[in-house]
Amino acid sequence: MKGSSLPWPKVKKRGWLGVIAWMCVLLAGIVAIYAFFVLRHDPTLTNLDNRLQGISLQHPLGTDQLGRDVLTRLLLGGQQTIGYSLLALIVSLVIGIPFGLISGFRRGLVDRIFMRIADGFLAFPDTIVAIVLSGLLGAGIGNLVLAIVIVKWVSYARLVRSTVLAESQKDYVLIARTNGLSSGKIMRKHLFPHIAGHVLVLASLDLGKVILLISAFSYIGLGVQPPTPEWGAMLNDARPYFQSKPEFMIYPGLAIVIAVLLTNMLGDYLRDRFDVKKEVQS
Repeated sequence: MKGSSLPWPKVKKRGWLGVIAWMCVLLAGIVAIYAFFVLRHDPTLTNLDNRLQGISLQHPLGTDQLGRDVLTRLLLGGQQTIGYSLLALIVSLVIGIPFGLISGFRRGLVDRIFMRIADGFLAFPDTIVAIVLSGLLGAGIGNLVLAIVIVKWVSYARLVRSTVLAESQKDYVLIARTNGLSSGKIMRKHLFPHIAGHVLVLASLDLGKVILLISAFSYIGLGVQPPTPEWGAMLNDARPYFQSKPEFMIYPGLAIVIAVLLTNMLGDYLRDRFDVKKEVQS
């Protein structure tokens, strides 16, 4: 037959995203096990006799300007960057979801007060507000996480509020009110399941932004303080050696890029999984 060929099996986008994400997680787990249980390097212990060493079995990514193992610091830096990013998002959700639920369900004066507060926060870009707050509060990862929470909770509250305003007019909520259910039970049992998908999608997309924020602020000295390893701080430490050892900047930079790409892939997967419209990203 002319031009005959076996058809390639079609794989859904969602399936590819899941396979790639799990492969990256598995690879990171293998590398972490090797670094922590086989190499056992202290990420903060300096050894000037061992500084700026190349790749070896003992130091798979070499050593930095103070003789510390780069791979160990890279992995622990990921714990700092991603861990504090998750912490900032979780606290933002804990604050934003109740505010949005109450504002959208109660309306009236409560809603008007909330909207004025939200408008005040949204009048300036997130990054500008975070920079100002971090400068006022002082350098340190705790102050940076607090600044990110102050900036981020409003977006979750507004998303929840808009979803609740739309859902509260539907028949199932009106029937629940007619049956005498309290406002708390209606919000908890009927409204919260409808906002969960939207919130998860926005949080997964926001995670990449927060990772970039924490890395950038640590790079300029307002985030994680030395000698604690963190990807942005590692980039800053490697700047003077960019000409002779460019890989010291490439490693943490590549880690940031991969982490952000994975969070965006997770957001796409969750958006498809929960069938959430793309307006969530705005």
